[in-house]
Order: sequence, then C-alpha cells, then structure tokens
Amino acid sequence: MKLTVLFLLLLSSFHVSVSAKSSQQKGEEIAKKMEEANNGYIGEESEMEMILISAQGDRVERLMKGKVMEVKGDGDKSISIFLNPKDVKGTKMLTWSHKVKDDDQWLYLPSLKRVKRINSSSKSSSFMGSEFSFEDLGSQEREKFHYNLLSEKKVNGLDAWIVERKPKTKSGYTKQIVTIAKKYMNPIKIEYYDRRSELLKVAEFSGYKQFNIKGKKMFRVSKIHMKNLQTKKESIFEWKKRKIGKKLKSRDFTKRSLK
Repeated sequence: MKLTVLFLLLLSSFHVSVSAKSSQQKGEEIAKKMEEANNGYIGEESEMEMILISAQGDRVERLMKGKVMEVKGDGDKSISIFLNPKDVKGTKMLTWSHKVKDDDQWLYLPSLKRVKRINSSSKSSSFMGSEFSFEDLGSQEREKFHYNLLSEKKVNGLDAWIVERKPKTKSGYTKQIVTIAKKYMNPIKIEYYDRRSELLKVAEFSGYKQFNIKGKKMFRVSKIHMKNLQTKKESIFEWKKRKIGKKLKSRDFTKRSLK
C-alpha cells in the first residue's frame, strides 16, 4: 500500500514537472514566433503625439518625431526628438538596444546643452513625466525574459495567447502579463507588476495597421494607452505618420547626433 501511494506521488510530481516545462517551452516558442514575424522591417520614420493625463484629467500634448533602425544580430537603435511645446522642444532620446546586456540610453537636454546617460538604476524612472519608463521605451528583446504560456482565449474577438514574462536581469518589474493577438503577432495588452509584485500599470495597444516589406506582411500599432493604477495618471503614444522599410544611416544614431 505504501509503495502504491509513493508511486502515485512520484507520478503526480512528474506530471506537474512536465506540464510546467511544457508551458515554458510554449511561451518561448511564442516569443520566437513574435520575433520572426516582426524582423525584417529595415528601418522606420514616424511622427508621434505623446499625451500626458493627470489624475484630475488635465492634458498636456507633445509632438515628437522618431527613427528606428534594425540592427542584425543585436537590438534596434532608435532616436526620438521633441518638436513642441517650447519647454521640451529639442529634447532627444537615443537608445541602443541589446539582446543580452543592458541597453545604452542617452538623453539630450537643450536647456543644459548636454547629453545625460541613463544608468541602469534610472531605467524604471519616468520618461519626460509620462507613465512610460525608460525601460518601457528600451529593449523588449526576447533573450531578456523567461516566458510561460498561461492560457489561450479570445480577447476582443481576437484569438490570443496570455503569456507571463519575467526579466532575467535587474528591472523595475517582477513580471509582465502579455496578451498577444495571434493575428498581429504583437501585444494588445500588457500588465506590469512592480517590485512588490503588485499591479502597477496596464498598457492597451490598438489601431494595428498592416505593412508589406519585401513581400513580408507585418503589423504595427497606432496607439498605446498606458494607465497607472496606483497614481491614476495616464499617458498615450499615438503614431500620426509612419513609414516602414526605410534605409537609414548609422550616423543618425550616434551620441554626436544628439547635439
């Protein structure tokens, strides 16, 4: 009798172990599929609007333009430039994303006429007073996370995967719960959990548009609405104009180009 109970316990723990491993493998496979679906865009130029909404509902609107260059074998390089209003005009942020090591990020402040490096301890800080952190705007490279498929279901009429991803290195988040639309191979929702494992922010992605680059179909979001559930503040990134498949020059993504 005791041997039978022991055998059943061992069988049960083996089943749990296999199931857990299987969900992790599936999560990794989904992350790879997303990466493959979004690779090959070459480069991008865009105009964006960033809207800051206070807890009382007051709004501040800022216009930006940006460039992103695909880098083979590593993360992308991007630069964002504020066009208005006057108090932020000329502010620039440069990001060199990396697949494994920490991203390199710099902020040019025209009022001080100097370039400030964003160190790793500041990655969870607010970007220009928004609910987006420097980390949110940096690398989302597949290699930087552990993945676990939680479920599959329909969300807003779309077939979706619900995937948990946990950072492998230091982060402002303990985990993120990502809802991925199979149609777009991109997120339609991300829940961010802070260092106390409490839900901090929710980002909703909408207005996906299809682009065709060298015969490959890919989708890009038009709007990201970030809501901070703890402060009740909100921020919106909205793309007004977007061109994908652009060949860009490396010299536009150097620290010297910030000045």
